[in-house]
Amino acid sequence: MGLPRKLLSFSFKLWNLQERSFNRSSKCFCRVSKCENVGSELNSSQVSKFLIDKIRTSGPITVADYMKIVLTNPVSGYYMHRDVFGTEGDFITSPEISQLFGEMIALWFINEWNRIGSPKPMQLVELGPGRGTMIADILRVFSKFNLTKEINCHLIEVSSELSRLQAMTLCPETKVEDNPSAIYRSGMSKFGIPISWYRSLEDIPRHFSCVVAHEFFDALPIHKFQKTDNGWREILIDIDENNPNQFRYVISRMPTPASTVFVKKEELRDHVEICPQAGVIAQQLAQRLEEDGGIALIADYGHSGEKTDTFRAFKKHELHDPLIAPGSADLTADVDFRFLKDAVSDKLVSYGPVTQREFLLRMHVEKRLEMLLNSCKSEDEKNSLKSGFHMMTDEDKMGQCFKFLALYPLVLKDYLTKRPPPGFV
Repeated sequence: MGLPRKLLSFSFKLWNLQERSFNRSSKCFCRVSKCENVGSELNSSQVSKFLIDKIRTSGPITVADYMKIVLTNPVSGYYMHRDVFGTEGDFITSPEISQLFGEMIALWFINEWNRIGSPKPMQLVELGPGRGTMIADILRVFSKFNLTKEINCHLIEVSSELSRLQAMTLCPETKVEDNPSAIYRSGMSKFGIPISWYRSLEDIPRHFSCVVAHEFFDALPIHKFQKTDNGWREILIDIDENNPNQFRYVISRMPTPASTVFVKKEELRDHVEICPQAGVIAQQLAQRLEEDGGIALIADYGHSGEKTDTFRAFKKHELHDPLIAPGSADLTADVDFRFLKDAVSDKLVSYGPVTQREFLLRMHVEKRLEMLLNSCKSEDEKNSLKSGFHMMTDEDKMGQCFKFLALYPLVLKDYLTKRPPPGFV
C-alpha cells in the first residue's frame, strides 16, 4: 500500500525543491571507518590499558561489558569525544548520503499522525541522532507543512560531543543552553522548533510521541553464547596468554547468570547473540506508546532471529578485528528484530521488518528523486542524487541489509488490520 494520493501530491507540492544536499557522499557501503588520527590512537591505548587492568583484577569480561567500555567509556570511549560520522569521520549512514532518506521518514510520520487524528501536543523523539542530519531533514519537512507550532523535538544522546555537533547542525543561529538537569542541553532549531537533549528515554515528557531510531540498536552491548556438550556457555573476552597486550575470546567454564537467564530452552542455533539493553529500551518505549500514545519507526541492519555470529568492527572502510586496538573502530552487531518484537508484543502491534529498499520505494522515493533531478543545475548534481538513491535502495548496497520496523499501540490493531501502514505492505 502506498501513501494516500492526496497527501502524496500535497507533500511534493509543498516541498521547496531548491533545498537540496547534493554534496552528501555516497561512496560508502553500510558502515565505513576512518580512524587515522593521533587522537584515536591515544583513545585506543587508554581503552586497552583500562580493559587489561579490569581483566587482570576481576577476570574475563562479557562481550557486552567490552562493547560498553570501548564505545561509551566517559574518558576515552569511541563515541564520546569525536565526530565519528560522515566522510571525514568513521562511518556514513543513509541520512548522510541523501536528504531523500529523512524526507521519506518525515512524510511517513506526518501521514500516520494525520491518520490517527493528529493528537496534540506531539513530540518528535530520536534515539541516537548522530550528527543530527536526519532529524534536520525531518524537521524541514514538518516546517514545509506549517507544523512548527504543533511540535517540539527531543533527542536522546549520551555523548556530549555528538550533542554539540547536533546543536551545530540544528541550531546554527541561536545559542544552545547547557543545563545541569535531565534536559542537559536545549535550543531553538533553524526551523523554529524547540529542541531538548536528554541522556535517557525515561526523562522525555509524557506526551504523544513520534519516535525514530536509526542505527541505534546495533551499537548496544550484546552477550554472545555458544552451545557446548555441557550446555550453553557465555563467550567472554580475556587477555591473550601469548601476547599480554592483546585480547582473545574464551568460553566460560560454567554457566553465567546471562547464559542462564537469556538463552531460551527452545533455541535451535548453536551460537546466539542477545542484547538485553535493547529489550529494556524497547519495553520502555512500549510502555510510553501504550500509556501516552505514539508511533515508532526503527531502522537498522538486522535479521529475524536466524543469524548467529554478527559481532564485528569497521575501520578504514574495511572489516576489522573487534579485539584489536579497541576504541579505534566502530563495534556493531546485527539487530535481532524478532527479539525486539517479542519484547513489546504485550503492548504494541508491529509491522515489518521490511527491507530499506521496500520501505523507500513504497513511500514513492523515486517520485521525489525525479522532482529533484528536474531542478538540478548541473550533471554533477544529478549524478550525486542518483548515486545516493542507488546506494540507499540497491539490493547489493544498503537496500537489502537495512530493515524497517513500525510499532503502534495495541489499541490500533483492528484499525491497522484494515488500513495497514504505508511502506510495509
